[in-house]
Amino acid sequence: MTTTTLAVLVPVLPFLGAVTGLLLGRKAPGYVRPLAVLPTLAAAVLAVLVAARQGGGKAIDAATELTPTGSVPIELSLHLDGFAVLVAVLVGIVATCVQLYSTAYLREDPRYSSYAALVSLFTAAMLLVVYSGDLMVLLVGWEIMGICSYFLVGHYWETEAARAASLKAFLVTKLGDVPFLFGMFALAVDAGSFQITKILGAVASGGLDHPTLIALLLLAGVAGKSAQFPLHTWLPDAMAGPTPVSALIHAATMVAAGVYFIARLLPVFAASQAALVVMAVMAAVTMVGSALAALAQDDIKRVLAYSTVGQLGYMTGALAVGDRGAAVFHLLSHGFFKALLFLGAGVIIHAAGTNSLAAMSRMDGLAKRVPDVFWTMTIALLALAALPPFAGFFSKEAVLVAAEQTAVGHSDIAPSAAGWTVLVAGVLTALLTAAYATRLWLLAFRGRGEQAPDHGRQPFAMTGVLWLLAVPTVGFGLTAGLLPDWFDGHELSPTLLTSVLGTGAAVLGAVLTYGMWQRAAALATTAPDPGRALLGPLHPHAAAGFHLDAVYAALFVRPVEAAATLVRFLDREVVDTYVRGAGAGPRLLGTLVRRSQTGNVQTYLSALLAGSVVLAVAAAVLANVNAGS
Repeated sequence: MTTTTLAVLVPVLPFLGAVTGLLLGRKAPGYVRPLAVLPTLAAAVLAVLVAARQGGGKAIDAATELTPTGSVPIELSLHLDGFAVLVAVLVGIVATCVQLYSTAYLREDPRYSSYAALVSLFTAAMLLVVYSGDLMVLLVGWEIMGICSYFLVGHYWETEAARAASLKAFLVTKLGDVPFLFGMFALAVDAGSFQITKILGAVASGGLDHPTLIALLLLAGVAGKSAQFPLHTWLPDAMAGPTPVSALIHAATMVAAGVYFIARLLPVFAASQAALVVMAVMAAVTMVGSALAALAQDDIKRVLAYSTVGQLGYMTGALAVGDRGAAVFHLLSHGFFKALLFLGAGVIIHAAGTNSLAAMSRMDGLAKRVPDVFWTMTIALLALAALPPFAGFFSKEAVLVAAEQTAVGHSDIAPSAAGWTVLVAGVLTALLTAAYATRLWLLAFRGRGEQAPDHGRQPFAMTGVLWLLAVPTVGFGLTAGLLPDWFDGHELSPTLLTSVLGTGAAVLGAVLTYGMWQRAAALATTAPDPGRALLGPLHPHAAAGFHLDAVYAALFVRPVEAAATLVRFLDREVVDTYVRGAGAGPRLLGTLVRRSQTGNVQTYLSALLAGSVVLAVAAAVLANVNAGS
């Protein structure tokens, strides 16, 4: 088979698995798990083959026109460059691990068949986004992911939290998708095509008439999909869904799509210096704000959710300084260790019987109950804290190197202001990231109090995938640094300055957190929360996400609800009153006429006689009036 044929099969296989799973879920439940795992696994294997054949060399393009008429044609096209094939491998591996994990995690769930089918469809949609060479085809996968996230986040629809979270995720992402759609149309009109290679060619020749407007419209959609400030509030609430769904959304699909989209079309954004500065500020606020919020969360999944928002901020920051190689490098390494963290959190929650870190801190011996999770999550948290030699260290350093080069004026793409913004925010976030990673580890695994409950050994389907994901969490950073051809030819190696700044900040954050924990623990019988001590009076505000939901409720939700109440009142009390009045007159007349139809001849004759008398009297009166005049 050719490389393009294999690439077509990569998203098609999980799509067919999803359709077949939906059709056979009730009729043949024994086939549900194989249909969930095998097509996704096959897609992952084919994605690896496609990556091996592409080899980081010249991009492979193939296209066929879908609409031969119209001013801007839509083409079914593939664009396989180093970024695309590597991201597809990430999606395939993480999705396979999630499907395997879910066979045990949701083994008693009566809705598992629909869940597994939606996960497969979700995977197919993301793979379509990754491989697509046409913006309209990419948009199909983009929107399918939004629909799948709505159903998967709301999987436990019987709970109010899940229903509210799924609706919020759908509405907030759709809010960003509206300007995103306008931006795509404006881009296609300026470039004369939806095909990505032709758009990039038009940008290179100066063919964009409105680069700033287009970039900002597209950035709004990316902010919604990739949970960037100010459209990030849906992501922490999405933790109401099953934990494997959280791993899939946060590691390989949905939120990664926005970052990947900018990486694909970075020259479009680089055509506007203003757009890059806006992107840098957005990334800086997202990084620092989400890290502070993560340091104050009690729910272990919400800590990881805010962590995802912050790490996506790093990726957006790398793009803001014009280095898509560093952005995609961090996207890949983050995907592996964040999937490991979420899947490990699912095992911890099952073992502890709670999501609360405060409750876990009062349990002794939780680490011994789940030794596989303890070791693998320790590795993943070290990667998250960006300590060497783990993958997160190399990818985060690549972002800081790119920011440093731009800050000192060595970039021809982005202004130095964008570089300084990303660099300062990145170093501060490195300190905060190490702090909340250390806090999570201490509260989850160094608790004091009663013995943790013993639920027996966890299924191998849940623990085995943790060790599988631990391998790239440890080794991917070193491997990616040896493959510059896959990342636009960039040498993704740290410099002395960024290593000192980034690693020093991380070590300082970890030491401060551990010191606060030790100091407070000496004065208490149970392990305290070092996050509260570090944040001080800022803690309640950070725990509430800096009240952004309350601000949105005051500015948007309540005014819309008030307007809806007014419209309902006018419709029911004013419009309906006129409608009811218009119908009441004929109805009353009809009632009078109906009552007069008695069927009694004498009544009819009496009425006729009375009418004749009235007419005669009226005629006489009128005659006298006329004679007198």
